[in-house]
Amino acid sequence: MTQQDKRAVFLTVHDLGCNHTSFHDFVNHPCMCEIKDRSIFIYIDVTGQEDNAQKLSDDFQFPALQTLGEDLVTVLDFLHVRYVIGLGEGAGANILARFGLAHPARCLGLILINCTGSTASVMDHFKDKFMNWRLGSGVNTSAEHYLIFHKFGHQLENDPAGDKEKVIQEFQKKLRTTINSHNLKLFVNAFLNRKDLPLKNFKTDILLVTGANGSYAQAVEKLHLTLDKGKAALLKIDGVGDVMREAPEKLAQSILLYCKGQGLLTSVTMPGVERQRTFSRGSLDGDGHPTRKLSRGMSMEEYDRPNIRRLSITVSDLPPLPPSVPPPKGN
Repeated sequence: MTQQDKRAVFLTVHDLGCNHTSFHDFVNHPCMCEIKDRSIFIYIDVTGQEDNAQKLSDDFQFPALQTLGEDLVTVLDFLHVRYVIGLGEGAGANILARFGLAHPARCLGLILINCTGSTASVMDHFKDKFMNWRLGSGVNTSAEHYLIFHKFGHQLENDPAGDKEKVIQEFQKKLRTTINSHNLKLFVNAFLNRKDLPLKNFKTDILLVTGANGSYAQAVEKLHLTLDKGKAALLKIDGVGDVMREAPEKLAQSILLYCKGQGLLTSVTMPGVERQRTFSRGSLDGDGHPTRKLSRGMSMEEYDRPNIRRLSITVSDLPPLPPSVPPPKGN
């Protein structure tokens, strides 16, 4: 695969209690249609978090978030992908940030939803003790409450989508029937034992995203204050806890603007704006950005249609890796 065609390649990592399906569902939302058709998405399942996963052995040493982040480069090497944009949520955002810090030449930038930059708070540790996980007996009620709070925020009664009960029930059902509770506990413990994230050392653009009703809104704002404002931007969406579910259109617009700033997806118009089929020299797209000149008779769809399918893989499924791919000469 080459990246000379300027298509965006996204590497996604999910949050606690989820797997790659959370990003897969978001990417398949109608507002993401234009971006999806001209991008490649590599979906990662953290070890043991895939649907109906087998229980990890009792002597298995679950990797720290730092290790998970550093090891993501093996996926790029295996797929012969030179560089990506990281797109993560919660614990997955923290993992991707560590990937970007460890392998800056392989990361064009980061889009991080509900990313925390500090170690777990005293309250986090209290919740961990309060959950009192029982191995082999499923996720107990206290654990569910913690994960629901982590995922949906602290103001569920103000859910603007009006379907909170249905959404929570679906999330609970997935926790009880699809996600292996033993493996999930290991992932939660890795998140609670995370180290500080020195994201201020990251040299490429960062977009931090959070909902005003989210449980980590203040933590995201605190992280933003520590970063170089010339490199980092903050998107805080009012009235929202779960950004991908409650405000997919705003998130899609922000992703597109971010990519345009990186020189990617320049022919894609904003979601909801009717796009032109062909362009002539000096024309503008729906956002007023100058477009690239197309060959005569070539439609925009033909010009920037991806030539390989999007991928959904699990790190544990990968065969032995080939020698590391040399990093690009520049971002």
